[in-house]
Amino acid sequence: MRIDRNGTWYYQGSPINRKELVCLFASVLRREADGSYWLETPVERGRIEVEDAPFIAVEMCWRDCDCGDGCAPKQCLTFRTNLDEIVTANAEHPIRVHLCPRTREPRPYITIRPGLEAKINRAVFYELVALGQTETVDGREMLGVWSEGVFFPIDETRALEQAAE
Repeated sequence: MRIDRNGTWYYQGSPINRKELVCLFASVLRREADGSYWLETPVERGRIEVEDAPFIAVEMCWRDCDCGDGCAPKQCLTFRTNLDEIVTANAEHPIRVHLCPRTREPRPYITIRPGLEAKINRAVFYELVALGQTETVDGREMLGVWSEGVFFPIDETRALEQAAE
């Protein structure tokens, strides 16, 4: 079995088109400390190849909430995956942005379950960036977003300004 970089699940080279079946497989998906992915039931265990991330975040909802600490903006960012799992970005479900060291092209992710992430699709990432605010993190000016009182950096503002020039 294999999950391609677009979140499509395959069995013996053919896409699995029944969403209910993919959701069933996803419910038993686990990730090991070495980075390998496994489908694990009480009686069977099988390795699965994942090209990038097993899920895709396809929608984001923004709302005001009472979760801030008084200093942080009181907002929550909730994501829906391609398999209709819902997760709100917070300390247990962090947003992480991997930047290509050569091009600085962002690859954003959100943790869905321990060890399992959803890649945030391009349209949702643009929505996320539109909500961005500048904060100082470890002495550096960072563009990022707040959710449930946690700040998630996206990139350094200096690097973004240079890229815009």
